[in-house]
Amino acid sequence: MASTSSSDGPPQARALALARLWKLWLFPTVLTGLVALFLSLLYMGSILNPNGHLHRLPIAIVNEDRSPPLPGQPENIGTQVSRTIVASSPGSTVDWRQVTAAEAQDQLASGKVYGALLIPQGFTSSVAALTTTQATQRPTLTVLTNPGLGSLGSSLASQINQAAAHQASLTIGKQLAAVASGPAGLAPSPTTQALLADPITVTTRPGHPIGSHSGLGLSAFYYTLLVVLSGFIGANIISSGVDTALGYADSEIGPWHTRRPTVPVNRTQTLLLKMVMTAGITLLTTTLVMVSTIAILGMDAPHRPLLWLFSYCASLAVGLGVQALNAALGGIGQLVSMFVFIALALPSSGATIPLQAVPGFYRFLGQFEPMRQLSDGIRAILFFDAQADAGLTRAWIMIAIGTAVALAFGFAMTRYYDRKGLHRWTPQPE
Repeated sequence: MASTSSSDGPPQARALALARLWKLWLFPTVLTGLVALFLSLLYMGSILNPNGHLHRLPIAIVNEDRSPPLPGQPENIGTQVSRTIVASSPGSTVDWRQVTAAEAQDQLASGKVYGALLIPQGFTSSVAALTTTQATQRPTLTVLTNPGLGSLGSSLASQINQAAAHQASLTIGKQLAAVASGPAGLAPSPTTQALLADPITVTTRPGHPIGSHSGLGLSAFYYTLLVVLSGFIGANIISSGVDTALGYADSEIGPWHTRRPTVPVNRTQTLLLKMVMTAGITLLTTTLVMVSTIAILGMDAPHRPLLWLFSYCASLAVGLGVQALNAALGGIGQLVSMFVFIALALPSSGATIPLQAVPGFYRFLGQFEPMRQLSDGIRAILFFDAQADAGLTRAWIMIAIGTAVALAFGFAMTRYYDRKGLHRWTPQPE
């Protein structure tokens, strides 16, 4: 009689033997490779050359000089400087906005410009004084920054303003040197000659200051990231938890594996349950984000009730979108939602690098990607006194559109699957 094995079960597969099956490698290799490739191109492509991709970065220029022109000149130096700066910008890199001081302050306070260059009153007179023997100090141009739009955007605008002011200083210096050495001019003193070499002083100060606990203007971006991640991760946890509880997915914790009895419920009702739970649990996550960032860490945050309401609606819109994609696409829905709400959204948000300093592809994504809309709204609340025209109105509109699209798409797909009889449960034998 033939001998029998001590084990009654089938022989177990060996890992190394399975690893030799090339078909087992195909799908995960291709998919993870594509994810790594696309993420690398997306993220590095958006940050490597902000100066080279500048496109109409909005900067205000204010000319308050009302002094009479110098002899033989048709207009005063302030007007000449402002016109020369606007005309000398290469291509369409900068959107110079010639405005009054009040208009510039309003645009700084509503986040419409990244900075401003101020030509003060009496500028021409102070420049003309340099040709006299009494000249002892340089005239001043003031660069105003807007830290509420992020440290990099404000820095880019400041660099552009300072370069423009320095170039204007050199041009004015040449004109003054010619005047000072002309037949009617007095012989300039050594002090005056030194002043004429680079006659303009440039000072920099915040045009719209923000709080010291604002992360140099980056707190709005990181708060937006928390809101989006809370909605994204929370929705996926809820989706997985519901599927496990209803018996449509296994539960594995370490070596313990369980599977609950399957509850016969159609796809539409399952999606409705997940969305209701998302709406409820998002109340908790939104509150905890605010408690941790504001109450514990001390983040500067005015308009706190509005910030909580906006954060809740924003996180809920993201969560509903994730649930809709998971219901429509199944297992691959998590990957798709990761690209929609995270991978494509981060480099096109305009929160760390201005959209005016990234390639056109990212500016296109920024028209509809959720993180750009949400970061504009949160930035308006945190830094720009919750002004509607600072991006808050557009953010509310996009939240409403995103919520409506998520509900319509999710329930349309699940009802279609249900009508086709594509149920998730598997009939069990008697």
